[in-house]
Amino acid sequence: MTTRVKPWRGVMVATALPLGEDLSVDFDAYAEHCRWLVAGGCDGVVPNGSLGEYQTLTPEERAKVVETAVAAIGGDRVMPGIAAYGAAEARRWAEQARDAGCQAVMLLPPNAYRADDRIVVEHYREVAKAGVPVVAYNNPYDTKVDLTPELLARLHAEGLIVAVKEFTGDVRRAYEIAELAPDLDLLVGSDDVLLELALAGAVGWVAGYPNALPESSVALYRAALAGDLTTALPLYRALHPLLRWDSKTVFVQAIKLSMDLAGRKGGPCRPPRLPLVPEEEALVRAATEKALAEGLR
Repeated sequence: MTTRVKPWRGVMVATALPLGEDLSVDFDAYAEHCRWLVAGGCDGVVPNGSLGEYQTLTPEERAKVVETAVAAIGGDRVMPGIAAYGAAEARRWAEQARDAGCQAVMLLPPNAYRADDRIVVEHYREVAKAGVPVVAYNNPYDTKVDLTPELLARLHAEGLIVAVKEFTGDVRRAYEIAELAPDLDLLVGSDDVLLELALAGAVGWVAGYPNALPESSVALYRAALAGDLTTALPLYRALHPLLRWDSKTVFVQAIKLSMDLAGRKGGPCRPPRLPLVPEEEALVRAATEKALAEGLR
């Protein structure tokens, strides 16, 4: 296994989890998917995020997802989501990831209720005891807890986090985070602001749509980081009708449909998620088929 110095950097794909028609996890397909993503230029995977439907998994399934990814591509390329209602449980998932060979984990703030800053800090303190680098995940839309630039700077100053997956879509935050915590790595969290955040100094992308189109997504990311707008802008415009689905409520269903159309195994979702309504399906299908027809892969 090749050790990556900062294994949370680069294109880290928040992996969708292939399910069979009976809604069982297809672990063989998942292992193959992880290998395919790395072969397509992605730097690693983020299992057990919302895109991986972790909330619907049994503890045994959730642990096996991590173990499957590590066996497929190596622990230095696997950064599991370890979100849980309680800090003790999140710490146990961090320890499970560490023991499986992972070298970083991604952690939401407490999301069972609207926690204040004091509770958020203590949550990250507890999980940091596992001794594995923690990437904070800021998604105030779903958690109702905002990891503001000031709070992120506090968490970083205490040595509790090494990076943040920033999902607010507010590009202005990139500059404030850089001012308050210049050594905190900024990771793109919303696919549809990739270019803007890359130009603002992001050093990684926790990405959704590479599940279906890894090669074009990686090419876009590399060009954006290099400031090569001649390459990046046409790719961004071509991909954006799909990238924007990553920020919608039905993002899991949309990305899985695009995977199916691209010849991957996405499959159905577990309840409470329902299939796309016909209007949504038509939009995703048309955008995906157009991208594929234009040679995006």
